[in-house]
Amino acid sequence: MKRTDPLVERYTSSIGVDYRLARYDVLGSIAHAQMLGKCRIIRAAESRRLVAGLTRILRAVEAGRWRPDPRAEDIHTQIQQWLTRLVGPAARTLHTARSRNDQVALDLRLYCREAVAELSARIRELQRSLVRIAAAHRRAVIPGYTHLQRAQPVLLAHHLLAYVEMLERDQERLRDARKRIDVLPLGAGALAGTSLPIDRRDVAKRLGFPRVAENSIDAVSDRDFALELLSALAILGVHLSRLAEDGVLWTTEEFGILALDDAVATGSSLMPQKKNPDVFELVRGQAGIVIGELTALLAVLKGLPLSYNRDLQWDKRCVFGAVEISLDALAALALVLRHAQVRTARLPALLVSDALCATDLAEHLVERGVAFADAHGVVGRVVSYAEQRGKRLRDLSLDELRRFSGRFDRQALARLDPERSVERKRSLGSTSPAEVARALARWQRQLGIRYQSGHGI
Repeated sequence: MKRTDPLVERYTSSIGVDYRLARYDVLGSIAHAQMLGKCRIIRAAESRRLVAGLTRILRAVEAGRWRPDPRAEDIHTQIQQWLTRLVGPAARTLHTARSRNDQVALDLRLYCREAVAELSARIRELQRSLVRIAAAHRRAVIPGYTHLQRAQPVLLAHHLLAYVEMLERDQERLRDARKRIDVLPLGAGALAGTSLPIDRRDVAKRLGFPRVAENSIDAVSDRDFALELLSALAILGVHLSRLAEDGVLWTTEEFGILALDDAVATGSSLMPQKKNPDVFELVRGQAGIVIGELTALLAVLKGLPLSYNRDLQWDKRCVFGAVEISLDALAALALVLRHAQVRTARLPALLVSDALCATDLAEHLVERGVAFADAHGVVGRVVSYAEQRGKRLRDLSLDELRRFSGRFDRQALARLDPERSVERKRSLGSTSPAEVARALARWQRQLGIRYQSGHGI
């Protein structure tokens, strides 16, 4: 029998990627060894010896006293070799009723389950950062935008809470994905199960899995749970990118809504005055990478026959890359927002240069019996009239307004105040101070943020 060519050994080795699964591999092996002893498939003394050796390995891995061996084919092989050095021939019994096919599927599920918990915690921190800024500036009014054109006045807090809502949907997707992650594949063997009297439910209980995979072929070939996680992370990445884009815009002089502390901004190698929002830009760029990981795994899976195929070795690169970059982005954004300052003195200047309250003027006419389509046309002509004369809407006199509709009265002029515009909103979920206060209180309760009256947070 020929020795495997060194190039093939290097190409097929996965230790450089799956070393991240070391802890999960050991945890799964401990539960498996305990079950083998309980079911008397191996002697109780052997089971105890295996568990003792594996526990020593687990402590070393968790303490950081372990490094991957580039000569090992994969993480399972390296840990098996390590265990052999610790407990001798008893290590040979550990692979009873188990294949690397169901073993790696278990390891990846354990990793994904823990990743979901950590991602959820990071999302919570980012939500808290957004809510704290919103609470501290709950009365600040800014232009709301559609098509990146100034549209209507909104509360800054209302804008920020929109991202909190988006992130909560990300939380829901992760929680839902967790249901499909939480299925034990171990015991499926290579693909057909085993004739030995194992107890899969015992292993599931030891590892905290509420369900056991019902089909052994599906158990070793299923990566839907990884696709779901990557899909959730791709959507999260898009949300973070949109938040980052607002951050990039808002820190420009043209918008002037936010200022970044030196601790979270970078300078220019040429221009000494520059303060660049690099974190926002990197987060915006990384969304494409996470989307790419999802697309890559979909492409890997799309043509695979049942059951296990070595193509699945690539799944871990996709999952690890997406999870790690998402965790970093969440932490970085939360940090930047904790150091961001709202330029409150600058905000009034953003509200005086255009017809932000034109819709309020149309609604004034609606309240006086004018059909909205007609009111829309009237106000459109008023806006054109003001632009032609270099005036703002609020600079027009009542007599000028009445040239376009006799339904205008003195209260029309009051509608052209941005702060009154938000105050007059009534609909559920609108930018009215009352609705925003209600939303803030709800999120503060949900996120465990203590609000101190008079201090914002």
